[in-house]
Amino acid sequence: MGEPTLSGLMMDEYPLSLTAVVERAELLTPERKVVYRRPDCNVHRTTMGDCVRRARRLAAALAELGIKEGDRMGTLMWNQPEHLEAYYGVPAMGAVVHTLNPRLHPDELAFIAADAEDRAIIVDETLVGVLDSFRGAHDFEHVIVVSHSGKVPDGVIDYESLIDRGQPMEWPAPDERRACAICYTSGTTGRPKGVLYSHRALVLHSFMACMPDQMNMSMCDTVLPVVPMFHANAWGIPYTATMVGASLVLPGPHLDAESVLDLLAAEKVTLTAGVPTVWMAMLKAIEAEPDRWDLGNLHRLLVGGSAVPRSMIEGYQKHGLFIIQGWGMTETSPLASTSSVPPELADAPDEEKFDYRARQGTPAPFVDIRARGDDGELIPWDDKAMGELEVRGPWVAGAYFGGTGAEKFTGDGWFQTGDVVKINQHGCIRITDRSKDLVKSGGEWISSVDMENLLMGHPAVAEAAVIAVPDEKWDERPMAVVVLKDGAEATLDDLREHLSSHFAKWQLPERVEFIDEIPRTATGKFKKIALREQFVKAPV
Repeated sequence: MGEPTLSGLMMDEYPLSLTAVVERAELLTPERKVVYRRPDCNVHRTTMGDCVRRARRLAAALAELGIKEGDRMGTLMWNQPEHLEAYYGVPAMGAVVHTLNPRLHPDELAFIAADAEDRAIIVDETLVGVLDSFRGAHDFEHVIVVSHSGKVPDGVIDYESLIDRGQPMEWPAPDERRACAICYTSGTTGRPKGVLYSHRALVLHSFMACMPDQMNMSMCDTVLPVVPMFHANAWGIPYTATMVGASLVLPGPHLDAESVLDLLAAEKVTLTAGVPTVWMAMLKAIEAEPDRWDLGNLHRLLVGGSAVPRSMIEGYQKHGLFIIQGWGMTETSPLASTSSVPPELADAPDEEKFDYRARQGTPAPFVDIRARGDDGELIPWDDKAMGELEVRGPWVAGAYFGGTGAEKFTGDGWFQTGDVVKINQHGCIRITDRSKDLVKSGGEWISSVDMENLLMGHPAVAEAAVIAVPDEKWDERPMAVVVLKDGAEATLDDLREHLSSHFAKWQLPERVEFIDEIPRTATGKFKKIALREQFVKAPV
């Protein structure tokens, strides 16, 4: 018989819980600022310590209402301190915070609230109308309203009155594997699916996110998450910032370019994060008035949610602003990779660095990747073969809430993302498309993402989306939908010539539609379903 396994003598029973993250802020960084903009555009200030103290009172009051361990507690709020208090208090009391996206259709919101079995909901006053649009389809036991006017509708509970009557809760003993949050994703086919996070997963995600090659966040940072707190945990930023003791700037409902730029400049923000459509609008505003905003403190813009056009990375760099592209999904908590330029490219030409930064990057520590081709075999990491990306890791979902969507999880413990990628020899990912958005013409694949990014590099193009349209001869052909910059002009031939620098003649679209605005999903991505409905049946 061999020698018995020797175990380490560490305190392995110490739980990795969000409770410890919140208590750390309360003890060590209570004076860190939390700045927020209300719906009336006025800027207010509080501290992280005040938010934790209010979270303790919120938790006690919710317990008095009957909310108990494992119950789902809905939120319908913007990036605001009350949302942060729910992020803190609900998981620490043992319940599950469920962030609802107010931009979704009422039918979807009704389904999501019912599927999660939300017992109660906290709603911002400005979103009561959204709640009313689906409230009849799901019976919340309690509706709590954050009021800015001092008035609340009949039959609901005033948030401030609720927490005023609660005594600060002493958190129960935490369990790192206990559920702490749930967020629904519509990124896969069919009905939205719930991703149920554990304390352990979000703590590990926070440790990873603050690493230098990821978000590179520290107590010296002032962070403005443009990404909403109702979308994939605001990319984990509220918990990561709380853990390291960074200051937070919360923009509320005001996510137009000028409002965000005003806050970035006034609060000397060092790190911000959001989807590409937000940054496109901001870049346009900066280029129009380059001397209006002092963004000298802004060191990093984390951009993700969809592929970042290289032209946007270059555009920001001209103004001394550095974009870091990240990739992830609701199912990955969400950050799974970032595109930091490796030391091997330190002396490379800028062109090569821009090409690298336009990729989705290398996986974060403890995230494993692989990709499988159409034939079911794993693809080589040669940056040529394409396949659907699969991931696994300690903050990657192993199943959906309620057991739906089981087909997305492999028998050997991997999650199938639906993203079609190429992977280079160093494990750096380049997403070529969503599996449902690839154009297959004459048996050959055409990447709509690559075509979109190149189109948006044309000097006359503000935005572009590429969809597949049926074709009798080739099965499918690419069609471009383009928004031109104000006062700019371009023709189909102009755009085809521009694309010919990187695409073969047979890959070029024969059809371009010029429109005023590309429809977007609730999370700001191009809504290609709507474009297909609008143009696929339209005459060529």
